[in-house]
Amino acid sequence: MKLLITGGAGFIGSNFIHYWLINHPQDDIVNIDKLTYAGNLENLVDVVNNPHYQFIKGDICDPETVAKVFVGIDMVVHFAAESHVDRSILSASPFVMTNVVGTHIMLEAAVKAGVKRFHHISTDEVFGSLKLNDPSKFTERTKYDPRSPYSASKAGSDHLVNAYYHTFGLPITITNCSNNYGPYQFPEKLFALAITNILEGKKVPVYGDGKYVRDWLYVEDHCSAIDVVLTKGSPGETYCVGGLTEDIDNLTIIKKILSIMGKDESVIEFVKDRPGHDRRYAIDWTKIKMQLGWKPAHDFDTWLAKTVEWYQAHEEWWKRVKL
Repeated sequence: MKLLITGGAGFIGSNFIHYWLINHPQDDIVNIDKLTYAGNLENLVDVVNNPHYQFIKGDICDPETVAKVFVGIDMVVHFAAESHVDRSILSASPFVMTNVVGTHIMLEAAVKAGVKRFHHISTDEVFGSLKLNDPSKFTERTKYDPRSPYSASKAGSDHLVNAYYHTFGLPITITNCSNNYGPYQFPEKLFALAITNILEGKKVPVYGDGKYVRDWLYVEDHCSAIDVVLTKGSPGETYCVGGLTEDIDNLTIIKKILSIMGKDESVIEFVKDRPGHDRRYAIDWTKIKMQLGWKPAHDFDTWLAKTVEWYQAHEEWWKRVKL
């Protein structure tokens, strides 16, 4: 089997490449990445000499480049995306280009190449916002209600992917996942930013009252979920992927990180909230559990601590990317 991974030098993509080469060592991987600020080839130094791995620097918005990398490809796992909400508020254009136009170019190439599966990585943010203390959770049947330029662009890409299944018969699957955490995460996201700021002796910014709730998924669990969807999932299906069963707010998470690192709460700095900040996300991952037998294997507290340990042990890595 030959897989094309887009955005494989990023946080989740690089973790997936490591995961796949370990668990499917007979398969070949082609990684195409534009190497924007969030793409880092240092994430893949352990596999660069693996004969089953190939890197191509390229932009998924370039049809000629995309057409060339599809030669001989059996499956696509499409990670490449602009993904930081704050950046989408400052400038939405790169999000529309990469997430919508780039996905369209990938889909066109996939149809022409006749791939066996096109798997699209999406987000729970396309479903909008839930209220605090609301028992409801997002499911595959939840109506789309994106509230930021980022989530709107991802919603658009989801709709395109589904359209190519119904119109052109492209065998697609989609996973709408919750917030990931773990090694190699660019330190603009909550966990990595908090940990590295503490290591630098800086304040930890917390939006608003800090009572914003997200579902949290350890990145290796996300990788195993994609694996199950690729090997057992049905074309045309969407699967929600989450890591928690109970809500936990951002302020509580920051306090947990401070406790792990032996710091007090004086380093917390409450900052002005961002526009349109979604109050709560929660994922119901019953479908992927019941139909495909997947569930997260990494408990939150243990792997939060291990994530802290990873950043403590890889200071050179995060200091270079944080410049």
